[in-house]
Amino acid sequence: MNQIQEISKLSDRIPIEALQNIHSRVTDWLAGVGNHDDPYIHQQLRYAQNLARSEGNG
Repeated sequence: MNQIQEISKLSDRIPIEALQNIHSRVTDWLAGVGNHDDPYIHQQLRYAQNLARSEGNG
């Protein structure tokens, strides 16, 4: 499973505002010079994982 799929799995456990922010950042990254397996995408996954934990759902 790639990092974007992992973020998607967490989508029901994080606030919608944060999910929209992550989506915007990932979309902008991929539209520019980025790839699905870049460290920046992994950073967004870690952010989503941390949010899920802080919401008490991870």
